This record gives sequence, C-alpha cells and structure tokens, in this order.
Amino acid sequence: MIPSSYPTDFEMARMTARMLLDIKAVHFNAETPYVHSNGKEAPTYVDCRKLISFPRIRSTLMDFLTCTLMRKAGLEAFDNVAGGETAGIPFAALVAERMALPMTYVRKKPKGHGRNAQIEGQMGDGDRVVLIEDLTTDGGSKLAFVDAIRKTGATCGHTAVIFYYGIFDETIPRLAEHGVELHYLCTWWDVLAEARRAGDFDDATLASVEAFLTDPEAWRAARNPA
Repeated sequence: MIPSSYPTDFEMARMTARMLLDIKAVHFNAETPYVHSNGKEAPTYVDCRKLISFPRIRSTLMDFLTCTLMRKAGLEAFDNVAGGETAGIPFAALVAERMALPMTYVRKKPKGHGRNAQIEGQMGDGDRVVLIEDLTTDGGSKLAFVDAIRKTGATCGHTAVIFYYGIFDETIPRLAEHGVELHYLCTWWDVLAEARRAGDFDDATLASVEAFLTDPEAWRAARNPA
C-alpha cells in the first residue's frame, strides 16, 4: 500500500527518535564510550538494524521514509529501489513494496565469482534509482554504492536513510558534489531533544552527549588530554 498522508518533518523526526529510544536502539554512555568502526570513541551508538524485529515500528518508519521521498523527490521520481549491503536491504524491500517499484541491492564489492555481479536483481539502463540504507555518518559509503549503480547505466540522484548523524558539516555538501540528495528521518539532535524531554538518561549523560555532538574532537581531547 502506498501511504498518502504523513506528519510534518518535525513530528516525524520526534516520533522516529522516540521509537529508536523505546526499542533501545540508541545507546548513550559517557563513562564507557563506544569505539566506532573508525577507531574513535563516542558516547553515542545507534543500531537501526534492530528495527526489523519490531513490526509496528518498522512499518511506521517505512511509511515515513516513503512519504518523505514522495514529497521531496516526487511521486513518479523513481523506477527502482536499491538497498545497500547489508543493513539497507530489508528497508529497501519495504520501501519498494510501498512505492510499487522493483527492488535491487548493491554489494559493497563485486561478488568475486559467477557473474561477478555487484548489483543483484534487475536494474536497467536509464533507470532512476533511489539508494536506501539504515543510516549515514559522513556519506562516504553512499558514494561507492552510487558509483556502482551508475556503472549499470542507471541514474542515482537520491539516497534515503532512517538516521543521519547530523554532526559532520561536510556530509550533505559531499553528497551534493556527487549529484546526490540526502533524505532522512531524524538525527542525533532529534534523539537528544527527545531523550531530554522524556528523561531517558540522566542529566550528566545528556550533557556529555551534547558536548560530543557540538564538537566531537574537543570532547575526545577533554577525555584524553595530551
């Protein structure tokens, strides 16, 4: 079913943040920070993969993401919905179902045997493709997927995610330089505001998270002085 009504951007952001907090997909820990894939510490961690196990929340967020795309890109803007390996695949399938469009997925690198495919599913020359993933930090992984899609002769000028970090100034300009527009439901700032409103974490933890979001490197330097 193609959803046709939706809340405002502000309310979708707040509700998305609330859902992530409710299922404990968001983690704040100022005392024992998390080490991210880049090797750097942070008091924040989000696991959007957890959403697939919560059908009511999953369905609502996919309605939000579909409506966001239709409103900001257009109702007839796409011919194909592609998921980025691995976390983007289930969300791409759910969005494709709502938009009544074919679904494909993009591997991080070619398969290495058989047809050596990097794109799985049917993607045609000239297809207008939207790339779906669970989240984005600095947008780097999106560019590799977009390039793989464009090598097929398809176009890809939009990517949509549930969660955008919203703390790296270069992300949106970096994608724009590559001809890609980013669509998202919420950021760390939305989660922080909702967590503060509802009292999900103590004041000291929230203050530390806010300091990190404002200036990640200054937060790290304060924890590990030279």
